[in-house]
Amino acid sequence: MIDGADTIVAVATPPGVGGIGVLRLSGPRAFELGARIAGPMPPARRALHRSFRDPEGVPLDDGLVLAFPGPASYTGEDVVELQGHGSPVLLQRLQEVAVGLGARLARPGEFTERAFLNGRMDLAQAEAVADLIHAQTAAAARLAHNSLDGALAETIDPVAREIRDLRVLIEAEIDFGETDLESAVAPEVARRAGELARSVDALVARMRPARIFTTGMRLALVGAPNVGKSSLMNRLADAEVAIVTEVAGTTRDVLRAPIAIDGIPVELIDTAGLRDSDDAVERIGIERARSAAAAADMILEIRDLTRPEARADLPDLPGIPVLQVWNKADLASGGPPGGLHVSAATGAGLDALRAAIRAEMGLAGGQEQRFSVRARHLDTLAQAAACLHRILPESPSDLIAEDLRLGERALEQLLGRGDHEALLGAIFAGFCIGK
Repeated sequence: MIDGADTIVAVATPPGVGGIGVLRLSGPRAFELGARIAGPMPPARRALHRSFRDPEGVPLDDGLVLAFPGPASYTGEDVVELQGHGSPVLLQRLQEVAVGLGARLARPGEFTERAFLNGRMDLAQAEAVADLIHAQTAAAARLAHNSLDGALAETIDPVAREIRDLRVLIEAEIDFGETDLESAVAPEVARRAGELARSVDALVARMRPARIFTTGMRLALVGAPNVGKSSLMNRLADAEVAIVTEVAGTTRDVLRAPIAIDGIPVELIDTAGLRDSDDAVERIGIERARSAAAAADMILEIRDLTRPEARADLPDLPGIPVLQVWNKADLASGGPPGGLHVSAATGAGLDALRAAIRAEMGLAGGQEQRFSVRARHLDTLAQAAACLHRILPESPSDLIAEDLRLGERALEQLLGRGDHEALLGAIFAGFCIGK
């Protein structure tokens, strides 16, 4: 947990050279330390141009200074931003001066951690800050922004309130009911708990596909030599990522390219053609291809419409979906039924391929995702649903009350309500220093 007496400092802009660099201070001495570097603090949220100096008065840089009095600031504390030139040397020197004056270097994610602990956001919103920073597509950024606006909490809070209402019913009976009689409330509580459990199950099913916008997916192109894997990769990536020739076995290593498919961040993986080979280098590439397929989230098995007999010996990989894609539709009329027919040469069929990939990952056409989702969210909701499913009409009232308490506690953990110090440490450790 944070030490509220500390004033923390960090560079808030990315490493490297830039036009602007920002140094951020937060804590009880932020205004004092900011004034010792940049002179008297300006009015709240008003940017003024100032010279930045060290304790001996030697000019270090010049730029804008802004003051954000707490609690109406990002962290809920007094915050100062010094916006100067984006020289790593200047920013490092400003940071050293602030530390010399009594500030402490911020830990990763500590500014957002303070915002959470000071009630400026819930835990799901804090996670959304990191998701927004690391978003790889516009769709992922939109979902993270919705989470930052509280969309996940808006979805979870009604479930938590319903569990709380059921707890009131059953605990009132425990406290004031006739203990030697069969519970009159338990059947009704069990019925409502069952309905709520099914609602949470449905919510998890709807949320699960959205996780891919945060984590991205690995899509491996696998097939026999010369079926057009590299050509298809270049077409999907809209760039000459892989070398393409008519010589079988041209691709000898695993090639990777980041792309987006309907807003989903995708790591596209081109692999060596799978076949028996006496070439030692090609055999290494084939083994790497099998390893890449085993680590993929989905496999595209590329077939050749002009050579339907050419087929790779795919490894048995249970749990990894495989889409069969027939390439070279521009060179063949008709062809084997089933699968997707595409042409890497002309681009024909690629829209249908993208739609099939999206559907295979549970993102049906027109299905709107509302917020960013992490594995922790899904696991915690599943825990809450399991507690509700355990409640039966014949269950003793005290066991029903305990399952309701555990279900409500799981939802509180999802939003960071209550004491979960170890969880917070794990979450904020993944943030960048200046956030």
